[in-house]
Amino acid sequence: MQFCDDCGSMMKAHGERMVCTNDDCDASSERDRDREDEFVTTESQIFDDVIESDEGANFEGKPKATDVVCDECGTEEAWYTIKQTASADEPPTRFFKCTECGYRWREYN
Repeated sequence: MQFCDDCGSMMKAHGERMVCTNDDCDASSERDRDREDEFVTTESQIFDDVIESDEGANFEGKPKATDVVCDECGTEEAWYTIKQTASADEPPTRFFKCTECGYRWREYN
């Protein structure tokens, strides 16, 4: 990952240049092809690397929790994802989807 020298935002590849993702910053630089193996890009990112927590997220295939109970159907298994929704010194939030009925809920630790 490369960060903008001007504002500190993440840079992304755009053709032969790296451009700042901050809309208020116009910084860009030449892509250094010799150093590309040092960077992780979203182009090479696979679906399993992404953690989704929004309402339309596809939970199927994500890790399963067996320490929960669905309030809708009583099933004791649910897919889950984890997202840091508060400051870094607070515990993350777990988002669940029941493997049986599809009911969604969240748990604040």
